[in-house]
Amino acid sequence: MKELFVNKTQGISEIVLVENGILLEKYEENDNDRRLEGKIYLGKVQNVLQGMQAAFIDIGEEKNTFIHLKDLLPKVNIVKNPNVEQESNIRKLVKPGDRILIQIKRDATNIKGAKVSTHMSLPSKYFVLMPETDIRTISQKIENEEERERLLKIVNEILPENFGVIIRTSSQNRPKEELEKDLHLIINTWNEIEKKSKDLINDAPVVVYEGQSFIEKLIIDLTNTGIEKITVNDKKEYEKINAILEKLEEKNISVELKENENILETYDIEDQIKKATQRKVWLKCGGFITIDRTEALTAIDVNSGKYIGTRDLEETVFKVNKEASKEIAKQLRIRDIGGIIIIDYIDMTNDEHKKQIMEILEDNFKKDRSKTQIIGFSKLNLLEMTRKHMKGGE
Repeated sequence: MKELFVNKTQGISEIVLVENGILLEKYEENDNDRRLEGKIYLGKVQNVLQGMQAAFIDIGEEKNTFIHLKDLLPKVNIVKNPNVEQESNIRKLVKPGDRILIQIKRDATNIKGAKVSTHMSLPSKYFVLMPETDIRTISQKIENEEERERLLKIVNEILPENFGVIIRTSSQNRPKEELEKDLHLIINTWNEIEKKSKDLINDAPVVVYEGQSFIEKLIIDLTNTGIEKITVNDKKEYEKINAILEKLEEKNISVELKENENILETYDIEDQIKKATQRKVWLKCGGFITIDRTEALTAIDVNSGKYIGTRDLEETVFKVNKEASKEIAKQLRIRDIGGIIIIDYIDMTNDEHKKQIMEILEDNFKKDRSKTQIIGFSKLNLLEMTRKHMKGGE
């Protein structure tokens, strides 16, 4: 059974997803942190940097936001012409003083301001609406061709011109009426955003769309993954979660309040969380992996440790690398590691073994709700891959 636990202590919420007692995902929310990701602002261009093909935009926050040329150009142009950036001049698109509708794609850090884009995306239960583009695509996890055709037909019948959409995995096998209702709601939301931005044009910088809170986004994402129960220890969070489920018309998920109780300790989850913060993770075979996160990338090293094997060296190495691959997929998800990831496996001379390692990774990443991409082994025998953060970031 899949369960979500929300354990709040002194303004900090630990949010964990568990299946049959096994930790799958963990996130942390601090009431004092201002989460901007997903919000839409009517911003004001402050200055344009010709040499960087970028601009800084005032959104009324402490730091100005940064926008690159590619996030100003129409998305469809970038898809159709990869060289469009080299052929464009940012000064022809924006100038200081311009009002511009932008969405926060990545929250600000201690060093950088928030990253923004004019490419809007509005998530709903079954879709991600992308206004002002004609890109219409469907989740690769929906493999049945008839179902893919059915979903695309429903979307094409409703969606106006110049509206793109991503059809989410959660839409699979849902009734047509339910999908149509959800799509109409998100289209109406965009129409309200456009109207509000026009009404407030002289008030820039100003927020025109608050977006979803992290817990709301998480619950929406989980409603069709088999989650059955949410347990929470804070009354305000309990009421908030019930309101979200009511808004979603979700009746298959029960919510239980265990006020002022450390529910992570009660349900024996704390030890699993502690292990998920350690640099070294031991494998059942006696080998181990180490996980080192830097500003630029995450490096994972695989070691044979105590395992000496019983046959030849190649088979010993292959066994450790196979087990490590499963654990790596698990740890990336639990720790919500995103960006560039480099895995230094124990050297394999057998190309078939390398192929199987990539297949094992891909198979285990199917359980991950985040988008992952395995690039392959480099000439230095390092496996390169990327993963998108579930909770903000790149």
